[in-house]
Amino acid sequence: MKRIAMKRITMTRIAICSMAAIMFAAIPALAQSESHPAEDPKVFRGEVSDSQCALNVHSLTRSHQEMLKSKNMGGTPISCSLYCIKNLGGEFVLAAGKNVYRLDNQDAVREFVGQKTKIIGTLDAKTKTIHVEKIESAEPH
Repeated sequence: MKRIAMKRITMTRIAICSMAAIMFAAIPALAQSESHPAEDPKVFRGEVSDSQCALNVHSLTRSHQEMLKSKNMGGTPISCSLYCIKNLGGEFVLAAGKNVYRLDNQDAVREFVGQKTKIIGTLDAKTKTIHVEKIESAEPH
């Protein structure tokens, strides 16, 4: 009788450990699917700007207009964006009309600041963040 009870306890422990191992192994896969949903990449067009100006942190027009007039942050949209990112805690974003999207790969978009661009990527709608797969200039050559 004791032997049968011990076998049941051992089998129960093995089953519990096996289920825990399977669940633990699935966590990275679940985290990946939540952060970058398996969607087809889309094309997003707009200007690479800084979050300070694009989100009206210090701009009334969602642009560099006021900052360029004051000449405190440089004389071009590029210098304004770089100043805001370096000194005011901003980050690169894609300003696309009334929509502003965060960009997950800040290094990849840095060289396109102030330019009209075409970004291929997937959108995390909850955070309005584009997972950048490819970026290219949309400016005429």
